[in-house]
Amino acid sequence: MDPAVRLLRLLSLLPSRPWWPGPDLATRLDVSPRTLRRDMTRLRELGYPVQATGGQAGGYTLGAGGRLPPLLLDDEEAVATTLGLQLAAASAVAGIENSSVAALAKLDQVLPPRLRERVRALQEATVQLPGPVLPAVDPTVLTALATACRRTETLRFSYTDHAGRISARIAEPYQIVQAGERWYLVAKDRDRQAWRTFRIDRITGPVPTGERSRITDPPDAAALVLESTKLAVYRYEARILLDLAHEKAARAFRGRIVEPAPHGRSILRVAADDLASLASYAAGLSYDFEVLDPPELRTEVRRRAWEIAARHAGSGPADK
Repeated sequence: MDPAVRLLRLLSLLPSRPWWPGPDLATRLDVSPRTLRRDMTRLRELGYPVQATGGQAGGYTLGAGGRLPPLLLDDEEAVATTLGLQLAAASAVAGIENSSVAALAKLDQVLPPRLRERVRALQEATVQLPGPVLPAVDPTVLTALATACRRTETLRFSYTDHAGRISARIAEPYQIVQAGERWYLVAKDRDRQAWRTFRIDRITGPVPTGERSRITDPPDAAALVLESTKLAVYRYEARILLDLAHEKAARAFRGRIVEPAPHGRSILRVAADDLASLASYAAGLSYDFEVLDPPELRTEVRRRAWEIAARHAGSGPADK
């Protein structure tokens, strides 16, 4: 095998396992252990952090922190990467679209015709509806928040609420949640001593304090974001008791907020700007239910039930 080809082959093999026994790697490349050692030395000279262990059971591993090795993708990985870059080009993260387009152009140059045809077929068969134009997320801020979550390090930052008010916050980051094109930070607000969701496009100037936070009794981050985005912006929030086990209710109302309730039942939480919409939604449920709150909704449901009953009086089989 040509030495240059062998080095490329070696770079494709090393990341595929956490650790390679030397004899296995030499056999795979059909070279002697001495030639393998020379190749490893050459990779280190090129900037790849190859680590070696000696002895009879010695081997090699590709460490972190060096140059990014060439990526050798199979057909499925190449198609998936291409489609992923196309989606990233329309991302709500500022600046990433340029990098995505550049990477996509490089990949497009080397795609075999059969794969280019598959990608083109997927593009032509797919229609993407334009969504709302949303504020872009600063990738520097996103990276700083993700790092703080991983290190459980307290942050200071400025936050602009929905009314345009700016306040200084000290928070203990827990997780980042992506909901559609929005990005949210779930963190414990130190001043309010409560878990909060922060829209990341409204966060500026995050600064680590150097203080490690102790995350105790963390919430379900996705559920917290779902609750804040689906309920907080509406005028009325309803709690509806369903005669349905929580597991079944969660499947039946996927995407809604469903909580467990005593006696094998569950509570469905929905919201709207008017009671009529909530009453219509409740009336259309396929399960026995009881409106827990608000009281105004119970009144509206009773009124709607009487109205429907009166409209259909005398028209049923029981009346003949």
